[in-house]
Amino acid sequence: MAVVYTAEVISTGDGRNGAVRSSDGLLDLPLSSPKAVGGSGTATNPEQLFAAGYAACFHSALRVSAREAKVALADDTVVAEVALHKEESDFRLSVVLTVELPGIEESEARRLAEAAHGRCPYSKAVRGNVEVRVDLAP
Repeated sequence: MAVVYTAEVISTGDGRNGAVRSSDGLLDLPLSSPKAVGGSGTATNPEQLFAAGYAACFHSALRVSAREAKVALADDTVVAEVALHKEESDFRLSVVLTVELPGIEESEARRLAEAAHGRCPYSKAVRGNVEVRVDLAP
């Protein structure tokens, strides 16, 4: 498989309380742990960055799936919630993706969401390791 793009980001400082910067300079952010885990909560955190990437990637996969099915989407959204769980001395992540497809019948919306989950690179990357639930918005 040919590599078509590689993102490179460096973490400096104190990990979750440091900074991240991409090699092209487009991403350059301070980080802080969320207040819920004893941090200051004054800057973004790794879970928010993961949620942003997953939501955008899944949304693109959803759009491709809809185009292939010849379904027109409008005002569609994907919300990614990334939860950090404490397990004894370790942590783990779980994800809930909520897909909103206004005007699309529920069975068709479910089919499109499942197709997106099958093709999204983030979904593929975490499959079998991170619990991911895909919901439809009410």
